[in-house]
Amino acid sequence: MTLAQFLDFAAVFVFALTGGLVASRAQLDIVGFLFVAALTGIGGGTVRDVILGRDAVFWVANPVYLVIVCIAAGMVYLGAHLLESRYRPLLWLDAVALAIAVSAGALTARNLGASWPIELVMGVMTGCLGGLMRDVVCNEVPLVLKQGEVYVTAAFAGALTGVLALGLTGSALLSVFICAVVTFLLRAGSLAFGWRLPVYRSTPRRTRLK
Repeated sequence: MTLAQFLDFAAVFVFALTGGLVASRAQLDIVGFLFVAALTGIGGGTVRDVILGRDAVFWVANPVYLVIVCIAAGMVYLGAHLLESRYRPLLWLDAVALAIAVSAGALTARNLGASWPIELVMGVMTGCLGGLMRDVVCNEVPLVLKQGEVYVTAAFAGALTGVLALGLTGSALLSVFICAVVTFLLRAGSLAFGWRLPVYRSTPRRTRLK
């Protein structure tokens, strides 16, 4: 198993768990759990592979990814009721999945011969699109679009530091590790300490006094 495959397996599993948690919050049936888990787990990687022109999308080439999705969905379907609150675990699992998926996306692009700007874009897309699809389908406000949320920023910063680490060290393993750590720490800081980006505030037009 290659490093890129391992990262894809891990990202698919953890993202599928978050999809199951969102499905449980929406009180869907088992088919809904499977659908949302699959959409979340393989959505970002599918878009990545299509854009990069991969010979076969990763889960088409290796259907084991679909088995992983089903296992994750089944675990949440059977065990979600044991959680007192599902939103907090969802946020932290999503942070872990984001860190892994950004690393997987950037590494896959690199292995396919893409230039470093494309590595950055593919890392961010792989990390963010699955969760975006999940939240839109389940009628929740997407985490990536919440006001001031450090999400896409964390993904971009992680991908960028990974690219820089590869250029400085030449080690793919070290660059993947640094990418994942930076992404997770920024996202975790947002969750634990309330880190936020400044948001746009419109200034109402002043009316002239006559």
